[in-house]
Amino acid sequence: SEVLAAEVVSCLNRAMAALRDIWEEIGIPEEQRLERTDVVKKHIKNLLDMMVAEEENLKERLLKNITVCRKELDTLCRELQLGPFETEEESTILQMEKNLRARVEVLQKQKRDRKQELKALQEQDRDLCGVLSTSLFSIDSGRVPSLEDLDCYRRHVASLNTLKEQRQEVFVTKKRQIILLMEELDHTPDTSFERDVVCEDEEVFSLSEDNIMALQDLLQLLESRRALNEAVCAELRARIIVLWERLQIPEEERESSA
Repeated sequence: SEVLAAEVVSCLNRAMAALRDIWEEIGIPEEQRLERTDVVKKHIKNLLDMMVAEEENLKERLLKNITVCRKELDTLCRELQLGPFETEEESTILQMEKNLRARVEVLQKQKRDRKQELKALQEQDRDLCGVLSTSLFSIDSGRVPSLEDLDCYRRHVASLNTLKEQRQEVFVTKKRQIILLMEELDHTPDTSFERDVVCEDEEVFSLSEDNIMALQDLLQLLESRRALNEAVCAELRARIIVLWERLQIPEEERESSA
């Protein structure tokens, strides 16, 4: 600072000397030189006062930013369920403001990321609940979810996806069996549920627990009908054989009839 002050004084002395030479060459009287010197002094004083005021304003802005950042950090830490942010006591005003502002930006990003992930999970949850006819995951959408909340929600959505895959596999397998039985029994779907089952668009069918149970019941009903038909056929075949024996039908004729 002493070197800087000496350089300032040197610059000022050179400028004043140059001004005196110019005034002397022009022929300005001593009285007017003093007046001009006073004007120069006032200009310099005003310039320095203005520079000091600008730096004071900068300091005030930094202190105000620090106050605002501290309040915002407190709010963000509460919302994100984090501990309070500790600042270095020995740091300068400029460094403290920079650190606080950087920390605010980091926490704001964390808040946005958590809210965005929550929104994405809720959309998946709604889609899966619509397909599976289950209840939505219970979570407060009005607050920022904690990391534990998000982890629990992820696992819940993953379990629903697994359940959907399992039920989809059950549906496809049983649908195939039901269609084959209906063809074998020459049965035309006559209820809305049966029509939904054999519909080509598998996305239309709701994979609810009740529907899966109803699907199993339909399959068992068709299997029972087939078993009954097979029993009737077996009885009829047995009677035909008895009649063949009584009528002494040749083996060749029996084979062609069979």
